Amino acid sequence: MTRSFRLPAAVLLAISTVLAVPALALAIHFEREGLAAYEGQLRKKEVHADAFHPGATVGHLHVSLNDGKHMTVEYATAQQAKLVAQAQAAGARVKVATAKAKSTVAVKHKLRYYAAGALVVVILVVLAVLLIGRRRTLAEEGSKASGESAAS
Repeated sequence: MTRSFRLPAAVLLAISTVLAVPALALAIHFEREGLAAYEGQLRKKEVHADAFHPGATVGHLHVSLNDGKHMTVEYATAQQAKLVAQAQAAGARVKVATAKAKSTVAVKHKLRYYAAGALVVVILVVLAVLLIGRRRTLAEEGSKASGESAAS
């Protein structure tokens, strides 16, 4: 005797919520602030780490403060060298992100061809089985009909 064990939807929802809350707590939320406020924090030695993300003309800087807050600051890309030097002089860890060049590797479609070949083989096998089954049923019906006509 087998019993099927089913969890109610409410229990599943509660379990998924409990598992999702720690993941949401780990997300870092950056607050926007101005460049002048950032420079003031550097002078007061409140900055723990900086991550520079340069752009074409405007970049953004992720700032981690000693009190656990996280800020984002927009800056002109031309100012990046000056800001990096200031941050290093203030004793903050500095990281400059570089954009990764996307490689243009030729896409190979071998798997598509394998899948298409397997599909064709499966279709042919199914058709063969149906055809053989149809011929057997016709042959059985024919032998029953000939046996009935001979008996009459």
